[in-house]
Amino acid sequence: MVLLGCKPAGRHIEQHDIFFGIAPDMKALTPHFLDFWPNAGKLHVDGYRPVTVVEGHRIRVVPKQPTHPEAPKLFFLNLGGYKAGELEEYHYKMLSVNTHPSDAINRAKATTFYKHTGGLTLSPHIDDQYGVDVDDIFNVEDILPPAFREHYSLEITAEPGLRDVDELKLGYIKLNML
Repeated sequence: MVLLGCKPAGRHIEQHDIFFGIAPDMKALTPHFLDFWPNAGKLHVDGYRPVTVVEGHRIRVVPKQPTHPEAPKLFFLNLGGYKAGELEEYHYKMLSVNTHPSDAINRAKATTFYKHTGGLTLSPHIDDQYGVDVDDIFNVEDILPPAFREHYSLEITAEPGLRDVDELKLGYIKLNML
């Protein structure tokens, strides 16, 4: 899970997007970043984390295999909300393991971010809508670039007592420094 940043031509402020890929290291993902956001101009990384554990579930990359509709899925949610008196939309990105998007929405509603922004000016929302909308939740396997999606699946296994251990690495990194 990689937070990419850039300032595209004609924009006044930096913009961001999240990229999911499969590789042994960040450097191997660089060409995929450029394919993902071809009109970005100078891309950089603002942060990343490997995704191996989410909410007590082990996440493994395996060769492509059929998926069962009731199997657990890894969902990515981008929550947004506002604070009174501030011209800013704040975001909180989260991963959640659930069978159905509605379960991921319920988990999102339990976050501190959702509770704190919900009581302020406007209710928090997922992506660009007010209120929680299932259309704004992404199954991570569905948003992998085709080069990964066609060859790999995510195997998600519940392991009671497993703690989230994936280290979040933050900071500006030029692509040529990966």
